[in-house]
Amino acid sequence: MVFLNWHVKENNWSFTMAFIFTVTKCANEIEEFRYRFLDGEVVLYESIDTSFTYLDKETELFKVVNVPMQDTIEKFVQLATVTAENQKERFTRPVENDVYQFSALPWITFTHISHTDFGNREKAQPIFDWGKYQEREDKFMMPFAVQVHHAFVDGIHIGKLADKLQRYLDEV
Repeated sequence: MVFLNWHVKENNWSFTMAFIFTVTKCANEIEEFRYRFLDGEVVLYESIDTSFTYLDKETELFKVVNVPMQDTIEKFVQLATVTAENQKERFTRPVENDVYQFSALPWITFTHISHTDFGNREKAQPIFDWGKYQEREDKFMMPFAVQVHHAFVDGIHIGKLADKLQRYLDEV
C-alpha cells in the first residue's frame, strides 16, 4: 500500500497520468529497474519509457498506449493525455523492451495481483498495478503491486522504489 497525500486535482492533472509519471521517475532512479535482456545479453538502459492500458469509455475496450518519459510531470501528463485520447488503434506495436508497463484497476482494491507469464525468460519489463484507494485512519491508501524479473530486481530494490515513491507523493 502507498499513502496518498497528493493534490493532482489542484493542478488539473489526470491521476493516472500523473501516477505513471511518478512511478516511472522513481523507478528510473534505481539502476536495477533499468536492466533488460536484449538478444540474449544483459543491457542497462539510461532511461525507461512508459506503456499503459487506457480505457475507451464508450466501448469499454482497452488500448495499449506508449508514451516516452518527459522531464516534467506537466509535459508528461499533457503528452500522455493527448496521445491516449487521439490513439484509435488498440495496439500500435509490440511492447518495447525499454518500457515500464502499467495497468490501473481503480474499480477494486486488492492485496495481491499476478500476471500471466508465457514462459519468456527474457521478458524483464516491470509491470506496475494499482487499485482503488480507500480512506483509513484519516489517510488515503492505495494498493500498489510490482512484478519484476528476479534476475535484476530483488526485494531490496522494490523497497527502495516504495520509499522513493512515498517520499515523492509526500512532497508534491
